[in-house]
Amino acid sequence: MLKTANLGYPRIGENRELKKATESYWKGEIPKEALLETGRQIRKKNWLAQKSAGMDFIPSNDFSFYDQMLDLTALVGAVPARYGWKGGAVDLDTYFAMARGSKSVPAMEMTKWFDTNYHYLVPEFSKGMRFSPASEKPFAEFKEARALGVSTRPVIIGPVTYLLMGKSKDAKFSRWELLDGLLKVYVSILKKFESIGAGDIQIDEPALVLDLDAKAKAALKKTYALFAKEAPGARVWLTTYFGALGEHLKLAAALPVHGIHIDLVRAPGQLAAALRAVPKNKILSLGVVDGRNIWKTDLKRAVSFLKNAVRKRGADACVIASSCSLIHSPMDLDLETSLDGELKNWLSFAKQKLAEIKMIQKALSGEKSAAAGFQKNESAIRGRQKSPRIHKKSVAARLRAVKPKDSRRQSPFKVRQEIQGERLGLEFFPTTTIGSFPQTADVRQARAGFKKGDLSADAYCEFLREKTADAIRRQEDIGLDVLVHGEFERNDMVEYFGEQLDGFAFTKNGWVQSYGTRCVKPPVIYGDVERPRPMTVEWTAYAQSLTKKPVKGMLTGPITILQWSFVRDDQPRSQTARQIALAIRDEVRDLEKQGTAVIQIDEPAIREGLPLRRKEWAGYLKWAVESFKLASSGVSDQTQIHTHMCYSEFNDIIGSIAAMDADVISIETSRSQMELLDAFVKFRYPNEIGPGVYDIHSPRVATVEEMKNLLTKAARVLPPRNLWVNPDCGLKTRGWEETTLSLKAMVEAARALRAEFQNRKNGSGGGTAPKGKPKARVLI
Repeated sequence: MLKTANLGYPRIGENRELKKATESYWKGEIPKEALLETGRQIRKKNWLAQKSAGMDFIPSNDFSFYDQMLDLTALVGAVPARYGWKGGAVDLDTYFAMARGSKSVPAMEMTKWFDTNYHYLVPEFSKGMRFSPASEKPFAEFKEARALGVSTRPVIIGPVTYLLMGKSKDAKFSRWELLDGLLKVYVSILKKFESIGAGDIQIDEPALVLDLDAKAKAALKKTYALFAKEAPGARVWLTTYFGALGEHLKLAAALPVHGIHIDLVRAPGQLAAALRAVPKNKILSLGVVDGRNIWKTDLKRAVSFLKNAVRKRGADACVIASSCSLIHSPMDLDLETSLDGELKNWLSFAKQKLAEIKMIQKALSGEKSAAAGFQKNESAIRGRQKSPRIHKKSVAARLRAVKPKDSRRQSPFKVRQEIQGERLGLEFFPTTTIGSFPQTADVRQARAGFKKGDLSADAYCEFLREKTADAIRRQEDIGLDVLVHGEFERNDMVEYFGEQLDGFAFTKNGWVQSYGTRCVKPPVIYGDVERPRPMTVEWTAYAQSLTKKPVKGMLTGPITILQWSFVRDDQPRSQTARQIALAIRDEVRDLEKQGTAVIQIDEPAIREGLPLRRKEWAGYLKWAVESFKLASSGVSDQTQIHTHMCYSEFNDIIGSIAAMDADVISIETSRSQMELLDAFVKFRYPNEIGPGVYDIHSPRVATVEEMKNLLTKAARVLPPRNLWVNPDCGLKTRGWEETTLSLKAMVEAARALRAEFQNRKNGSGGGTAPKGKPKARVLI
């Protein structure tokens, strides 16, 4: 019998209940039991929804209060010593301290999960560290589902992926030295699953789609041979996703596991090779429904694609599944009551993807009951292909007219640096922030009131003016050198721009988890992109009219907009990126025309777009860098272009970052204690750089001395003239009290270090200050 499987389900709740409960717990507004109960209710709804949809394999342990890698760190007792854990079960407060930090210790480092916009907490490894079982979570949740009448397949990240995704600061230490100790804990986990009746266990090893060295391959062989020997009753499902197994297919096929899952959305070409390589005594799980995008699956095409595979292997040896966990997809399209009907008919969220999996399974099993669903699906697919909303002749003509010189600044950086220095007149170690300021409850309430029609456009605009003016006053009082307007009119750094660009659509409830309680509502890019009117000029001009200090124009770059959106799948991503770049280029030039001296184009997502295999990097980086330069190069030498990147490893793409030719780049470095700066030092990065000196994701206020120490580290290895001082990231999620204390400490640290250097620039600073207030038209 042909079966169905889902690899993971969104855990934030239909109305982001988990986010709200967790943040209330952090604030002391609700007790721990209330938070735990919220988790139980979300899990219950998820399991019952999947059972109702007809899934044969339903995951448990895919729920997390923050991050599944952090859950695993707790499960195997890999808690860093600074959190004071003395053994036993890892309690919830220690768990959250690792995630967020506390008043006394910083959080663990966070970075992107493979090439997604999901962030995970990076495990920390050291020589001689020991592992021990320290959590009952996966077993308790299996029992919890069973009590509801739902049989689940527990999911756990595999040990090889766990070790590969972690880090050690000791270059002489090999992470593989820890494998034997880690495997002892994994074996105990498998045996415990067996003892409580969990026969099938999903072990995720997405590392198999990466470039692997001989030690990693040997670790995979050793791991699964040991599992087969020590826990022979466990039916292990080796689960891969996000790409092709490629040269690792033979290795994976030979491992002693019950079943193997392959991603046929990101790598449909691997099916034929998998049919040849995977023995028929192993079940092949076919990930044909996209877990990472929101377009309807072409059911007719999917059935045609899989029909031969099911026939060759037999229905009992195949499973129809999602390509990866559905945590990267919004929960339920049915919640979108105001989305226009034509566009909504093209989409599919997590709940609908379960139905697609089931319909494919029914069709391949010869059941007639899926016929009506297939007809509706085919009508939607064909309707999208023929819709006049998709293509614009004007956009195509402009792309054809782009010339190489459009992606080059007028002069080399050294020339620009002198010209910009004369204009801005900043001292050494100039201070600034990354862009956003706290979006407090009154800001969110005003935005919600405006959207509901309870607050007029004029009243909302006046409210935003007051918030912007207050932010300018606060920054001047703190003593920052380059200011920002605070972005109070913006809901999200991508959504705000997408709402003003043609070719974008927006959902009301299409939330996905980015990290912890941070949820985003990605725009839907369904057609050609074009900017019909200026997007940020009025608010930037208004903020500049309030101060003599320069105010940065704040934009999101084309690659980040692309990466953090649900992107159309009917043309190459590179073409969509160039369309966005031209729209941002128009905005950059309009900001310059109204006198903005400093323009920041954020690209935090440029690295996450890298293909997972190194051989494919060059092609991506070529069009990604070209897109950024197309967006940023239409200005004169005196306009200073900044960019910002966060939570990325830069070593392997530093050449491409330099090729972007931004005058200033700010990066996240505080959690890594400036370790991420090493790539820029070794490369001798020529332009200016602002290494983040405090972690904005932690409520802890770093001391002046801590920040000064980090700056001193940077000043020892980079030219002081090229250094800026800034937080790690935007301050949207923080409160004003901690923000003010942190920024005052940051400015004091910069001034202290500045005093140690005598070669200051000449000039008094100050940019142009265009007068006037934004009109009542509100850009949200």
